[in-house]
Amino acid sequence: MRRAIMSVADKTGLVDFAAQLVEMDWEIVSTGGTARSLKDGGVPVREVQDLTGFPEILGGRVKTLHPKIHGGILARRDKSSDMAELTSHHITPVDMVVCNLYPFVEAARRPSATLQEIIEEIDIGGPTLLRASAKNWNWVITVCNPSRYNEIARQVRLTGDVDKLTRRQLAVEVFNHTAMYDAAIASHLGSLWKGWPLDFPEELAFGYKKVFALRYGENPHQKAAFYEPVMGSDVPSLAGRQIQGKELSYNNIHDADNAWRTVWDFPSPACVAVKHATPCGVAMGATAAEAFQRAFDADPVSIFGGVVAFNCPVDREAAEAMKKVFLEILMAPEFTEEALDILRGKKDLRVIPIAPLRPGGGNPAPARYSVRSAMGGLLVQEQDTLLPSEEEWQVVSKRSPTDQEIRDLRFAMTVCKHVKSNAIVLAKDGATVAIGGGQPNRVDCVRIAVERGREKVRGSVMASDAFFPFPDSVTEAVKAGVSAIVHPGGSIRDAESLAVADAHNVAMVVSGKRHFLH
Repeated sequence: MRRAIMSVADKTGLVDFAAQLVEMDWEIVSTGGTARSLKDGGVPVREVQDLTGFPEILGGRVKTLHPKIHGGILARRDKSSDMAELTSHHITPVDMVVCNLYPFVEAARRPSATLQEIIEEIDIGGPTLLRASAKNWNWVITVCNPSRYNEIARQVRLTGDVDKLTRRQLAVEVFNHTAMYDAAIASHLGSLWKGWPLDFPEELAFGYKKVFALRYGENPHQKAAFYEPVMGSDVPSLAGRQIQGKELSYNNIHDADNAWRTVWDFPSPACVAVKHATPCGVAMGATAAEAFQRAFDADPVSIFGGVVAFNCPVDREAAEAMKKVFLEILMAPEFTEEALDILRGKKDLRVIPIAPLRPGGGNPAPARYSVRSAMGGLLVQEQDTLLPSEEEWQVVSKRSPTDQEIRDLRFAMTVCKHVKSNAIVLAKDGATVAIGGGQPNRVDCVRIAVERGREKVRGSVMASDAFFPFPDSVTEAVKAGVSAIVHPGGSIRDAESLAVADAHNVAMVVSGKRHFLH
């Protein structure tokens, strides 16, 4: 008779799976709550404490941590000394471990959970069972995912065993699962225990769970999938959130992230249009419809096939304004039924209701880190959450900017930090006039923005994400009619750029903060 040890928090499908094993002459050994569920389901079970001769202690904290359990799991069947030790200690080999872990993540997300309640959901015996059986995968079938039950039962019924490839897959699933579990614990407790030296620790663990596969990556020959942090972030899960349209692609999500994060830097109502991961039109307005129309007017060419995000509800009027524009994704906190009736006519348009989760009330805090792969490793930094309103700006020109110019300069710099460097944003009356970015030199970005804005540039303001290394960028701007400029300052030629501004009665403000985005 073969032996399976079962100890699970998630009991989905367990009784049926265990019953099938019993039918195939397996012995089931189980712990407290799992044993009760199996017995209630009519499955014969041998309790762990009957096997070990030792009761559960410390309120259930210690159940399976015993040589008669782990000796049976870890023994190498092809090593005679291992098998001799089992015989001498009256230990029966274990052929399968079915285990999933205490719901730590669910407890940590529960607003009313105390720290002690969260601590009690840190599983000890479960990960030990899983890691031991996965380590000995050649001899022990290890199962942490209930969706695997039917496949394993089928293989055992047909062949009496589980093939080597499946055993290896199951082992890797276990190591991924326990690693994610430990990462969730580390990240959550690290966020709770203020003052703990966790800023860029020597070892950094991220726990992510696959949400869905993507059609392909940036290009059709690249495979891709979307993962989310198991402990959540400031962005609600995308799982089940899309209410219409084609499935999301890799590029869709990349663009959507920039649009969504940009629009929520503004007071409502505001609209952001993004193309190829950089804003092409951004505007505020009295209504969602007005904000969209102004964002559209900023660059009616680039918005084609773009992603649009609002920080306010989309109503019938806004939906009508977008009806004739080809868009890939539309995001907003909510959509009225009248708006959805109109948008359903654009069946391929992906419509996603989504707004930030705010700190407090059980919602996760904003994502702490920005992460990207590079040189075979990870670059990790804090998110750039600094807004112009939080910076200490200094007027350096002879002419001070007007109140309206200051408002537009702050608006332009807010957009600027979401544009690929070198970033130049021209704006007027709470809307972008034109955007230039992603070029290896700053003056070309100014020329691109001026060319796109044409006659609308006159009377607009300009924001630069970094200082002007030469006065040529300021010269190009003032020739086009820019009335005020903000940049971080810090160049050895700042005085030359300021002299050009003063010579043309252009107001200049130094922010002191750079906003590179690469």
